[in-house]
Amino acid sequence: MSRAKLLGLLGLLWAAAGIGYLVSERKADPPPASPDAWTAEEVDRIRRLSPLEAPPPDPTNAVAGSDEAARLGQRLFFDRRLSRDGTVSCAVCHAPERSFADGEALSPKFQLERNVPSLWNVAYNRWFFWDGRADSLWSQALQPLENGREHAGTRLQYAHLLAGDPVLRADYERVFGAVPDLSDSKRFPPRGGPAAMPEKGPERTAWQSMSDADRTTVNRIFSNLGKAVAAYERRLVSRRAPFDVFVEGLPTGDAAKLAALRPEAKRGLRLFVGRANCILCHSGPNFSDGEFHNIGIPPSRGGFTPDRFAAVDLVRKDAFNTKGPFSDAPASGETKLDYLVKIQDLWGQIKTPSLRNVAKTAPYMHQGQFKTLDEVLRFYSTLQGMARPGHSDRAILTPLRLTPAEISDLVAFLESLTDESVDARLLRPID
Repeated sequence: MSRAKLLGLLGLLWAAAGIGYLVSERKADPPPASPDAWTAEEVDRIRRLSPLEAPPPDPTNAVAGSDEAARLGQRLFFDRRLSRDGTVSCAVCHAPERSFADGEALSPKFQLERNVPSLWNVAYNRWFFWDGRADSLWSQALQPLENGREHAGTRLQYAHLLAGDPVLRADYERVFGAVPDLSDSKRFPPRGGPAAMPEKGPERTAWQSMSDADRTTVNRIFSNLGKAVAAYERRLVSRRAPFDVFVEGLPTGDAAKLAALRPEAKRGLRLFVGRANCILCHSGPNFSDGEFHNIGIPPSRGGFTPDRFAAVDLVRKDAFNTKGPFSDAPASGETKLDYLVKIQDLWGQIKTPSLRNVAKTAPYMHQGQFKTLDEVLRFYSTLQGMARPGHSDRAILTPLRLTPAEISDLVAFLESLTDESVDARLLRPID
């Protein structure tokens, strides 16, 4: 064998030996973790997500826990007379059979700019609407009633409805006391309110012609209406899903309870509290931090809107905010509102929704941009099409780079948060 061939052969052997060395030094991929093998850190994170305790009290609504107020509120929730033309009730958009949403991206009937959120667990919220422009559940309930795109009625109209309907009046008086005498049509016109349109129309003029004392009388009835609706909505609680049963089994290793989650849901849970870090925003037993974020979801129409930035002024000016004269605990509202800070970073921020019953409330995001949970997770996986608000270059999100199998596992976990076992009597009008 020539010297050149010998050197060439030795070179090939050395190369092969080198490759073998590198391969032998490369650490093997760890085997997939058993769905039932949880680290202490994972268990700690999981147990922070359940159980969901009873809703927090609302001191600004003295009848929040009243059964009689909830009964009145349920009547009002399903009553289509709470609208300008008698065709719209709260249940039209927040339909019980659609998990208290409407199943639309943006309601074609009302041409809304925001997706209709579900009412499940709404009592746990600190702020209301996608932008937080209401600071209590009862004040939130009032705004759609006068919104020209929604119920489009007036507060004088609603006050007369309560006063004139024997059933509503009796229910109201059991909760709030006697309904004031509204029979003088000069003092209390049949329709009117500060939000009536057009601005210089007869209904706005009728409201402005009233004395301050009479307007306050009507405002008190109107705010009580909202408090009754809130008392009903506080009962729409979802807290015992398969996931919650699983968590109950963790401390003791109860096999039957641990089996409440399918293997793929357990893998999804490991991602949720681990590498995917979904608990960064969807934290706590209601799976929401209750705060506001701009995560760059591409708008379905137009560009970024002010949202939380504008809502700070709106909630402060709201006559029915928790600091105002119709609150049952103004000091509580002061604590909440006086510490609001309006900064540019709030532009375009949207509230983090709860994930309980999320599998039942498609489509998703504040304009219903994504039809399925799979689409939502693919966005977080790639951030493809992510929009920047323009006022800040800071970014919290980074692509998760999830595999199709991981996305499927996360969907399975999110489906395990479904529990619609509310009292069936709350899902329909009162006879």
